[in-house]
Order: sequence, then C-alpha cells, then structure tokens
Amino acid sequence: MTQPRQFVVEADGGSRGNPGPAGYGAVVIDPVTGETLAEAAEYIGVATNNVAEYKGLIAGLRAARALVPDASADGALRVRVRMDSKLVVEQMSGRWKIKHPDMKPLAAEAARILPPSAVTYEWIPREKNKHADRLANEAMDAGRRGKQWEPSASTASLDARGSAPTTDLPPVSGPPGDAAAGAARARAALAGRTAQAAPAGAAGTARTGTAQAAPVPAGTAPTGTAPAAAATAAPRAGWAAPDLGAPATFVLLRHGETALTPEKRFSGSGGSDPELSAVGRRQAELIAEALAARGTIEEIVSSPLRRCRETAGAVAARLGLEVRIEDGLRETDFGAWEGLTFAEVRERHGADLDAWLGSAKAAPTGGGESFAEVARRVAATRDRLTTRHAGRTVLLVTHVTPIKTLVRLALGAPPEAMFRMELSAASVSAVAYYADGNASVRLLNDTSHLR
Repeated sequence: MTQPRQFVVEADGGSRGNPGPAGYGAVVIDPVTGETLAEAAEYIGVATNNVAEYKGLIAGLRAARALVPDASADGALRVRVRMDSKLVVEQMSGRWKIKHPDMKPLAAEAARILPPSAVTYEWIPREKNKHADRLANEAMDAGRRGKQWEPSASTASLDARGSAPTTDLPPVSGPPGDAAAGAARARAALAGRTAQAAPAGAAGTARTGTAQAAPVPAGTAPTGTAPAAAATAAPRAGWAAPDLGAPATFVLLRHGETALTPEKRFSGSGGSDPELSAVGRRQAELIAEALAARGTIEEIVSSPLRRCRETAGAVAARLGLEVRIEDGLRETDFGAWEGLTFAEVRERHGADLDAWLGSAKAAPTGGGESFAEVARRVAATRDRLTTRHAGRTVLLVTHVTPIKTLVRLALGAPPEAMFRMELSAASVSAVAYYADGNASVRLLNDTSHLR
C-alpha cells in the first residue's frame, strides 16, 4: 500500500489596525527535512486579524494540495496545520462553535480543500510560526507599496531558520484537531501583529499571485499554484533596537454598574456578589458593540465575580468567543467594609481606615486584603497571563483594584497612586507587555463607548 505524503502547513495573518490593511502568509514544509516546499502570501485589503488568519489557512491547504496530484483521494495526503491562532485551531478542530458571520464561509472553504481525515490542527506559540508571520508582514508591506510578491526578494525563509517543525507526524485518528488537544493557548496584540503601523491609504484592492515553490527534494511532486502576493518587509521604525515582537496586550474592562456602584459602596470579593443593574447591562451591551467594531479581541478572561461574568458574557456573545475564568482577577476583599459607604466606614472604623489610606500593607477591618496582598496576587496573575497569551490581544474583565494595580505596576508608580486614578464603571484601559519585561500603558478610563 502506498504511504501518504506528509506535509506541515504553517499559516498566519495580520492586520495593521484590526480592522486595517491586512495580509496573510503560509508555508508548506517537509516534516522530515524541514525544507520549505511552497510559500503563499497575499495583501487582502482592509480586514481583521481573524479573517487574515483564515485566508492564510486556506492558502496553505491549497498549496499543499497542489503538491500532490491525487490529494483528494483518501489516504493520499496527510497535513498537520500549525498556527498560533487559537481561534482558528479550535474552530477548525470542532471544539469551538463558529458564531461570527465572517468566519463561517471561510471555515467552510478551508474544510472543503482536503478530506477531513487528512488534516489535523495544532496550536503553536508565535515564536515557532516566524516563517508564516514574516510572509504575512511582507504581504502587508507589499500592499502598502502597491506591489506584488517577488519571491526572490523574500527573506521569510531565512529569517525563520531554526524554527523547523518536529520530524514525525502523529497518526491521523479521530476528528481533525486531535493533535492539538490540550495544547491550545492564546496570545494578544491590540495594535495588530506588527510594531509598525501602515499609513493611511495603505489599504487597496486584494492582489492575487502564484504560490512560489522552493526547490523540491528528489522524489517529491512538482509544485502547483495557489493565491499569493507579498514583498520584502520594510525596516522597522522606532528607537528600540531589538525586535521584541508583538506585545501581549491586555484590554482592561471594568464591569458594568451594580446597585452598589452609584452609591459608592465598597463592593469586593467578600460581600454579596451583586449582579449587574439595568444600567450595567446596557453598559455591557455598549462595550460589546464597541469591541466588535474594533475587531481586536481574541480572548476573554474574567474575574469569577458575577458582575464581571455578566459583563464578559455580553461581550463574548457579540464576538463569538468563550470566557475563561481567572480567580486572580477578583476584587479586593474589603472585610467588614463590604457594602458600606466611605462615610460609614469613617464613622465605624475610622482608625482602621486611616491606617489603610496611609499604608499599602494595612488591611480593612475584619480580615480583608491589603493592597500589598492584592498587588502580589495581581502581579502573579499578570505574569501567568502574559506568558500564556504572548503576542495577542486579551480582554480582561475585572474590577477597580486589579486594573489600577496593573496600571500602577506598568508605570512603576508607588502604591499611593492607586488613590489618584479615576476608573468608571464599564471603562476601558489597556497595557501592553513586551518580551523584555517592559510595559506600556496605552489607554486609561476610556468611556467614549458609553456616550
């Protein structure tokens, strides 16, 4: 019996603005030798990251199919798709529902290219997807200049050297995506996948070209064609010398109002866990609409408290994403102050309140958490999440103290800065975290979506 041909397809897509000028890249690799068999790339005009990622998958599967004349026959070809998009991997694996109307036709198109039993999906971290990522950036650079891809000028293959896939493909059994079980993780990047934003007017008509094949080892089938277009990447602008890659970006959303919010009562993790009020539910709908229009959110992580879960649920329903609960994002436990106003705490526990205002190590009356304890918890949560979501955009739905703490730590500000920030209900802030440990506060207390 003839053994099936085996390929690895790595694909990626990006958008400078999300939505903004977008492009994709895909590469077909020999899993034994690590050699590049074919590349595909295209500038696709204005689109979101997710659309570009799906189009990269489609181009990669078509390029793999073109290498094997009888690829549609059962058992003729086995392809392992490796992508750093958890959304695409999980949806194509059948573990996540495809709710967004723009994604459904793209997923259906990808599923028709090869028999379902021939394709498995695996999530990989961004640093292992450098070849496809570079092709996508070359495509966007080409679109900005109005040019098509010149394979002789591409440096994607050279830049990606050293990140070749492992050699042996796993046996194909069960539904597509088995190879990725338990491996999928998310990453974030609010400003798109590249450090360099495309100027106005970079978007244009999508260009179509030919997928370019690299020299093929003896015994392999000749290269066919597939859509493509890209060009060499322009030098990166900016004063930071090393290329640190796209940051992990946390979009920090404070939950919507509860009945306690307008009365300015302490409402932490040790109290009644109130639900959103009617105003809060409307706020959640408005932020969901705004984030859907922006198109940047790739993952949603929420505090376990009800007001955050309800806010996150409204956004998730609009974006077609799942909500992951993270206990480290819960609000401070305010002890005996839960449900009281500031004036009531001043009247009943004046000495404890003065101590709390004067020192981050002082805890609220009755065994609550000090700000120092919350800062340690939040910092540990930040470190876990930045590692897990390196390079992608994650919405964190949480509370006043965790958000202020993340901003304070990013700025290197002292603990008393916590009392000098305004943070409205349903407001949005953002912090980007880079691979060298630096952070950049991008936004604070934006409520424009509520107006």
